[in-house]
Formats: sequence, C-alpha cells, structure tokens
Amino acid sequence: MLDKTYNAADVEERLYARWEQSGAFACAPTSEARPYTIMMPPPNVTGSLHMGHALTFTLQDVLIRYNRMSGRDALWQPGTDHAGIATQMVVERQLAAQGKTRHDLGRAAFIDKVWEWKAESGGTIQRQLRRLGASPDWARERFTMDEGLSRAVRKVFVKLHKDGLLYRDKRLVNWDPKLHTAISDLEVEQRETVGKLWHLRYPLADEEGRFLVVATTRPETMLGDTAVAVHPEDERYKDLIGREVLLPLAGRRIPVVGDLHADPEKGSGAVKITPAHDFNDFEVGRRHNLPLINILDRDAKLNDAVPEPYRGLDRFVARERVLADLEALGLVEKVEDNPMTQPYGDRSGVIIEPWLTDQWFVDAATLAAGPVKAVQEGRMRFVPKQWENTFFEWMRNIQPWCISRQIWWGHQVPAWYGPDGTIFVEETEEEAEAAARAHYGKDEPLTRDTDVLDTWFSSALWPFSTLGWPDQTPELARYYPGDVLVTGFDIIFFWVARMMMMGEYIMGDVPFRDIYIHALVRDEKGQKMSKSKGNIIDPLDLVGQYGTDALRFTLIAMAAQGRDIKMSEQRVAGYRNFCTKLWNAARFCQMNGCEPQPDVDPRQARLPLNRWIAAKAMTCAAQVAEAIEAYRFNDAAQVAYAFVWNTFCDWYLEMAKPLLQGEAEASVQAETRAMAAWVLDTVLHILHPLMPYITEELWGNIAPRAGQLMTQPWPTGHDLAALDAEAAMDWVVALVSAVRSVRAEMNVPPGARLPLLVQGANAETLARLEAHAPLLTTLARLASLTPTEAAATKGSAQVVLGEATLILPLDGIIDLDQERQRLAKELKRLDGEIDRLDRKLDNPGFVAKAPEEVVAEQRERRADYQAQHARVTEALARIA
Repeated sequence: MLDKTYNAADVEERLYARWEQSGAFACAPTSEARPYTIMMPPPNVTGSLHMGHALTFTLQDVLIRYNRMSGRDALWQPGTDHAGIATQMVVERQLAAQGKTRHDLGRAAFIDKVWEWKAESGGTIQRQLRRLGASPDWARERFTMDEGLSRAVRKVFVKLHKDGLLYRDKRLVNWDPKLHTAISDLEVEQRETVGKLWHLRYPLADEEGRFLVVATTRPETMLGDTAVAVHPEDERYKDLIGREVLLPLAGRRIPVVGDLHADPEKGSGAVKITPAHDFNDFEVGRRHNLPLINILDRDAKLNDAVPEPYRGLDRFVARERVLADLEALGLVEKVEDNPMTQPYGDRSGVIIEPWLTDQWFVDAATLAAGPVKAVQEGRMRFVPKQWENTFFEWMRNIQPWCISRQIWWGHQVPAWYGPDGTIFVEETEEEAEAAARAHYGKDEPLTRDTDVLDTWFSSALWPFSTLGWPDQTPELARYYPGDVLVTGFDIIFFWVARMMMMGEYIMGDVPFRDIYIHALVRDEKGQKMSKSKGNIIDPLDLVGQYGTDALRFTLIAMAAQGRDIKMSEQRVAGYRNFCTKLWNAARFCQMNGCEPQPDVDPRQARLPLNRWIAAKAMTCAAQVAEAIEAYRFNDAAQVAYAFVWNTFCDWYLEMAKPLLQGEAEASVQAETRAMAAWVLDTVLHILHPLMPYITEELWGNIAPRAGQLMTQPWPTGHDLAALDAEAAMDWVVALVSAVRSVRAEMNVPPGARLPLLVQGANAETLARLEAHAPLLTTLARLASLTPTEAAATKGSAQVVLGEATLILPLDGIIDLDQERQRLAKELKRLDGEIDRLDRKLDNPGFVAKAPEEVVAEQRERRADYQAQHARVTEALARIA
C-alpha cells in the first residue's frame, strides 16, 4: 500500500541511481529506431545550477523523455565547458590563499593544478543536474579539453588558417586590465551610471582665437586623438572639414573629417576620434586612413606615446591631471551630467578598456553566409520565429571574431614563430618544425604562441566534436545534425551562431534543425534576478522544500513562447499540491482495488462513464504530445494538469466512487476498477516527461512491474472515439458545474439541498436526466430533479444548458434582496477598479515611463477585474 503522503526526498536519489545504473539513459547507435538528438549546452565546469539552467535543462529533459517513450533512439549529449577565465580564476584564488601566483608555478605546473581541481571539485553542476532529474547519456559525457575535442580544435584552427579564414591582426578588443586578457562581449557587463560630458575647446591650427568644441566622456584618451569628426551636413562645421586643429597638451595637428558617426543632436556635434581606444572611432579611422596611436599599456596606464608629464599614470589619475591642465589653459567650456553605461569585466569587476593589440581573428563575415542561407531556406528554424530577425541582424553586421586569450588555461594556439617572426600554423610541433625546415632550408628554433583560444571556439565544434570528429564515427553519421537546440537568447550570437558557422564549414550541414529560444526567468515582480538586487531564487532550495517535480512542472507550465517567466515560491508550492493530488488519486485507486489488468482493452468498456474517461485520456495524450513536439511546453502542462486534476480526479473518480464502493453489479465494479487503473497508468505515462520522479514511483508501487516507466511506450494507437458517451458525460459535468456555480455565487449554504427544475428539455436530455439522476443529485446536492414546462417562479436562479433551462428555486434558502444588493455593490466596486486602471493605462505618460513589468502587471489586474465583473453580472442576471 502506498504511504499516506509522498516524500520526494526519500524517492528522488534512490530512483535516479536506479535509472542511471539501468542504462536507460543511453542511446543505441546500432538500433533501427529513428535517432533523436539534443546537444546539451555545456555548462561551465566551475558552475552551479541557477534558475536559467533549471529551465533549459528541464525543457531538454522533457523532449528527451518524451521522444524516448515515443520510440526514438534518443541521444542527449552531456558535457561541460572548460570555461577558461572562470576556471583559471578559481585556481588562482586558491594559490593566492597560499601566498602564491601562477607565475611562481610556471605554465605546465599551473595547468596540472587546474586539472587537479577539476578532478576533485569540477563535478558540482553534473551532480545538480542529476537532482533535477536530467537524463542525458552520462556514459558519453565530454569535456571541451578532452584530448579528442582538443584534436578537433587544432584541426579546425589549422584548416581555417590554410583556407585564409583565420589570421593574426592588430585590432581593438575588450581588454581586461586586471586579468591581462582579451574577453568576449558576453563577459562584459554593462552597468548604468551617471558620468560627465566634458566640452573641450580644440584651437583651430590656422585661425587664431577660434576653437572647435568637442564633447567627450573620456578626456584622458584625447592624447591619442588623430582627428575630430563632424557631420558632413552640419552647417555649423561645414567650413572646417579638411582643416586642422591643434590637439591640446600634445600640440599635434590633427584633421577635421566629415563622418556620419558625428551626431549633430548629441553633445556639441563634434567628436574626438581616438581609433586605438574606441570601437566606433576605430571604424571612423579606417574610413579616413587615420593613424592609430595606442596610449595605454596592459595595466591601462599611459605609456610613452603621450607627453612626459602623463606617462605611467593610471587612466583615471591621468583624467584628473588632463582636466586640471585643460582648465588652467581655459580649454574646458562646460561640464554636464551624462547618463551612460560603463563596461565592466564580469569576472574581474574592473572597467574594460578597448585596446589595440595583436590577436588571432576568424573571418566571421565569410563563415556567416552559410547559416544565414540555411535559415532563409528553412533548413534551420528559430522557435519563436521572431528570433530570426535578431539572428539576421547580428550575422549581417558581424565583425571579425577575436579568438585568442592571454591566459594559460585553455587550448593553446597551435602556432609557432621563427626567429624572423614568420608564423607556422600546424597541428603539432613536429609538423611546425618540418614546415619551418622547408621554409628556412635548415632547422631553426621555434617559439610557440603563448595565447589560448576563446572557449567559444571549442564549444562551437561541440555538435560534431563530441560525436568523434575528426574521425568518421558511426555516431557522427547517425546523430549529426541534431534535432533541436534549447537555449537562452543571450547566447544566440556567442554560441548558437558560431556552432552554425562551424557546422556548415566543417560538416557541410547545419548542426541542428530547430533552435528553441526560451525566455528569461525573472522574480515574481518581473525583475531580472541579480545578486545586487538580492532577488535570486536558488532552484535547489525549492527542490529541497517542494520536490523536483513541483519545480519542473512550474517551469514547464510557465514556459510560454516569447514570454518571460515570473518565478515565485508560491507557484512551486501550488504545483506541489498537484503532486499531492496525483498521489492521493493513486492511493484512492489502490484502496478501492483498481489494479492494472494486462489484458484490459478500453475499447470494450460498456459503461458510458468509462468510455468517456478513456476517450478523454487518449485525447489528453495526443494533445500533450502535439504541444511538446511544437515546443508549446506550457500548453502541454496545462492540458495535462486540467485532465488530471479536473477530469480524472474531480469528476471521474467522484462519479466512479458510488460504483466502486456501493452495491453496483459485479461486472460494473470490475470494469470500473480496471478502467480506473488503466486511466491512472495512462496519466502516469503522460506526466512522466514533466514529473519523472513521482510518476516512476507510483508506477512501480501500484502493481508488480517489469522494467521502468521511463522506458514504456507513449500512450497512442487506441481508437477510443466515444462520441455518445463523451456527449452524455460532458453534459453531466456541465449541469453539475452550472448548479455548483449558482450555489457558490449566491452563497447557498453547503448543506442545503435544492430542487432542480429542467424546463424545455428534449427527448435526449430527458433520457440523460433519467439515466444519470442518482449521479446528478449526489454531485450537485439536489433534493429533487424534475422536468417541467412551467415558467420560473419569482426568487429562482436560471441557467441555460443547451436547449433546456435549469431553474433553481432559492426563495427561503437565501435572502434574495440582500443577495441582489451584495452583487450590485460588488459590481460598483469592480466598475471603480476598472475605471481607475483604464485611466492609468490610457495615459501615454504612464505607459512610456513605467517599467515594462509594471505596465504588464496593471494590464493583468485589469483583465482579472473585467473577468470578475462578467461573472458577477451573470450571477445578477440569473436571479429571476
């Protein structure tokens, strides 16, 4: 017998160990089943589970479990990313606690330390994914620094270089002056602040007494200016284009250029151009062939390219010195407050500097053409579709991809330098030495490039490197390309697009057919979760308190396409109640002898009630399957929830209770027990991808079983159309619901039994009234059930059901005048609330200034009030 309550903590660890040990997660490369592949976005090896992870891995697990049950050969390829900077910082902090740096150890010994850390502490995220119920093929787990993946990285690097798509160049990068490395845009955190906009006077070189006022937020970089730009159509400055100004403090003559980058409406309309220290200025400099003067070193201190008084100063100290000297010369016209964002390194916490440096770059623009064409041709699609526009915008404006990093942990660049600087790019040192020997005609000493590759480079190869490429393995032939990638919108450009580029370039085909972009998980007020706001919700805390299934079902039920999730503990608690409802339903079935029968055929059921629930169950299975396949996860959850809670528990089991516990014929009882068990089994199958733990536990405990629920087939194949039974039982449900609604709206005492008059009933309705009279009187708490042709008497409530009118005499049961007054008062209150919200939402000023989540909340509240208003109006109209 099932325990009285479901204890998730007692169940989950035990069941997961059994699943994993059974090999049920494994794909079957030699099977004849159609393959289904999902590549797990590899979490950082340093990572721990956050709410975004919980969402994306839950949705992937739903797809994998559903397709596994649907007979597909499902591969969910797991693994982790070496996370270059993040991992290096973890180990460096450990060394710092011992008073050491990585330089004390040297490169080789430091890398050994990182591998030691990974072996001891790097498995946190995998353990947490197991707690979430994720079912990837763990035996195939890969790591982006595995030797097989490292070989793939070297091979692709060399191929790109030999094809002219990878090169070394001096360009601007995001430079972290604390970590001393280039970083990607994703590792740059934009923080809002209020800075200053300084208006500086640059003297005209050939016209004494005239100045060109330049507005800037970075006066310290003026020492690297090589031009001033104005808009070519700006009447104020047209005559200055082609002339020169004197750069204050440096005394250099620099040109005034006409360029669309200068905005006449912003600042003074004239902007200083510092190509070596601003990404936009770099492009202006290229358009006008301006020199690039780098005035900062790797610590963001001013170097020898500036006048002597400023050399060696930190960039912000230099700012104060420059401003003081300009003030002394009378060259500061005015200073304004300036709302702005500043770029910070998300790991180091320091302001990032655009810095001119030699790096390795990939010709991303050339590689982007293939993925763009694939999406245009429909070979790959985004869900929701609107993300295509974002993808096209990014890809068509893509810049060279900086793939080198100045750290030690990662894939070291396979490039060697000869004594004269000649670069030899090869997969191994031996091949580089051979290439150098052929070039120089003799052996020459080579020095290996010390940079490592951006982690996005190795993870871009993930869809095929994990399957054995560059070897032509059976897995590669079978599981590439994958079926779907499930991920967040924030890495469409950084990871998704790069996988698409490399898939087309290396494999000649896209890496997946569908890209499902899920929304952001926010707090219950719609705000983005962050440590600074203190509103982070830890998914593992929720798992510990409410169970994994409750958290999973919450995330699935709220995962509507294109809509962010407002997560709250109350919602998880609510779906824990759903788990309890399911457990209690199974317990009720077990206590009433409803045991699964191996030979039961729901098509042979004679009782309308049983034929009805069988048809509803199969409709539910089909609708849930359709929703999952269309990535409408919230619809799948809502359909399943409505069927289980309402149709099965609240209606079927309640209607079946008299048959199971009363004195019904033995054949009727036997059929009802068998059908209740069959429907419960079907429910467990349908819910399993969404709520794997409780369904597996119930399935294994309500009867002796062979195997596990997760390997059972999805419910399908029964032709269970039972139109007559469905129509009849739906009518019973509708009548009881209508009576219950009137009782609730009119505050009828729960113990009061009402007479029900049915006016205008046709022959079919009369037959239903007679056939289901005991059920109707019990469920609707009726004193009597009488067909009539008489008109409703005063003091009655009326409800139209089909062709008939249901009449409930209420006089003497409740005070009708008092009830009318209560309902009228409630209508007046709701009118006031709706009017107040209408005024607020019709105010353009409020809609423009209020945060988006506040406006959305107000609209939801208005819709709720409007729905309440409709219900109260209907209740008032029902009183005769």
